[in-house]
Amino acid sequence: MSALNEPPLRVVAVTYSPGESLDGFVESLAEATTAPTDVVLADNGSTDGAPERVAAAHPHVRLLRTGGNVGYGAAANAGLADVPTGWALVANPDVRFSPGSVDELLAVAARWPRAATVGPAIRTPEGELYPSARDLPRLSTGIGHALLGWVWPANPWTARYRREREAPRERPAGWLSGSCFLVDLAAFHSVGGFDPGYFMYFEDVDLAARLGRRGWLNVYAPSAVVVHEGGHATRREPHRMQRVHHTSALRYLSAEHPGRVNLPLRTVLRLGLGARLLVSWVSGRVAAGARFQRAADELDR
Repeated sequence: MSALNEPPLRVVAVTYSPGESLDGFVESLAEATTAPTDVVLADNGSTDGAPERVAAAHPHVRLLRTGGNVGYGAAANAGLADVPTGWALVANPDVRFSPGSVDELLAVAARWPRAATVGPAIRTPEGELYPSARDLPRLSTGIGHALLGWVWPANPWTARYRREREAPRERPAGWLSGSCFLVDLAAFHSVGGFDPGYFMYFEDVDLAARLGRRGWLNVYAPSAVVVHEGGHATRREPHRMQRVHHTSALRYLSAEHPGRVNLPLRTVLRLGLGARLLVSWVSGRVAAGARFQRAADELDR
């Protein structure tokens, strides 16, 4: 089937005053795939006019107002609600796609029949390789990562959780960063999409866990590369975003350890994460977390 006859690939970007980064998102997407695209900007109440301007300038881009700042997962759900099957791309508006990267994600998806999500290698603007394909959080690694990652980034618990001692390769992962991934919509809708109870952070972890329990795979595809600037929300409201990050972590871990028997554990988690949150408000080093351990130039080897 020729590209002209293919149904458009739904692309959803959740926007919240994204500024000029949105222009780069749309322009680089045009070089990332030969397929036609239907870009939906699920807007959470932008005030900078960027989503309106970009939608007016591109006929394949349209604005979907969510009605307020409803959170990342709820906005992404809205952008995908009317497409029941096929593949879609969910990405942050400050992502820049390398030429051919989306076509490469689709090619990898075709090699993994049980893939529900397929995520690219993510470069930072500083030339680091973001650890975007991680194991699901567990107490055995999460405690060491949370306590030591900021002061000893190469500690064994962080390395095990992030899989940073492995060279980049195509493989299943526990979860993939929601900043950019391809998603099978039948699988996505079968588990109810993103849990809107997560305002931001851990909605991608939770989605991957629920997909995995249904027998689906989350596949890392480092042959596809994007650049993600990141940190817009954190820079804009650092204390609020740190609080959201810790409360989302508590929500996820509490759900993994339900019932009366785990009440003492959930109490300890609440106290521990609360204490770490308070320290992160005082120390920017703790707030920044563990530095990334691999350089993005490894992708070229």
